[in-house]
Amino acid sequence: MKPLIGISCCTKLFGAFGMNNHAASDTYVRATDQVVGAVPVLLPANGQKADIPSLLARLDGIILTGSRSNVQPLLYEGPDHAEGTPEDAMRDAVTLPLIRAAVAQGIPVLAICRGLQEFNVAMGGSLHQRLQDLPGRMDHSTPMQPNSAVRTGKAHALRLEPGCWLHRIAGATTIAVNSLHNQGIDRLAPGLVAEAVAPDGTIEAIRAVTAPGFAVGVQWHPEYDFESDAVSAGIFLAFGRAVAARAQGALAAAD
Repeated sequence: MKPLIGISCCTKLFGAFGMNNHAASDTYVRATDQVVGAVPVLLPANGQKADIPSLLARLDGIILTGSRSNVQPLLYEGPDHAEGTPEDAMRDAVTLPLIRAAVAQGIPVLAICRGLQEFNVAMGGSLHQRLQDLPGRMDHSTPMQPNSAVRTGKAHALRLEPGCWLHRIAGATTIAVNSLHNQGIDRLAPGLVAEAVAPDGTIEAIRAVTAPGFAVGVQWHPEYDFESDAVSAGIFLAFGRAVAARAQGALAAAD
């Protein structure tokens, strides 16, 4: 039996009548199928109705997905978002308790983009809402356009902490990544360490040092180019090894 990977969904309006749907990008499903070697299971953003213990009793790993929506500021005592900023309260109500419980139980967690931000908030950290408005920070967002080569192409370099899990995957202390976010980590949560930073100091990779299992996050989108980029593929392979170990009754941390 293959392991089961829970992939977090967002609430989104689809169709001619704008009906509410639970959605996750196909890129996460394909990475789970092709690299992790597990069965993808979409986790609905059903808010307080989510049965976290029942989910985690069945899942062997969690992928927290990216999204255009932002984590609600009330969850980290931040100021209100600017008018028109998308939020997803139903997703937040699922993912934050899911993160805390999964980390505590040693269930492997791979948090991507919004997922990294959720991870930080769930563990007690806070966020910058618009990095481009801060002195000395670069604009980490990518222009919304149909040309995927531009939209998801490499945008800037990262400096990796020597000896960290990403350093071992990359075999280098610098890598190039895509960049499709406005928000970023402000106060790093207790128990998390920064393992990669952008040229402007923005934290772009984290690891839960006290977690009994694999629990990491990246601010960029390795699911966009895992078929052509060795580091992106390596991230999912490392997650897959931890998932396989968990499914066989062992723990494998990203240390």
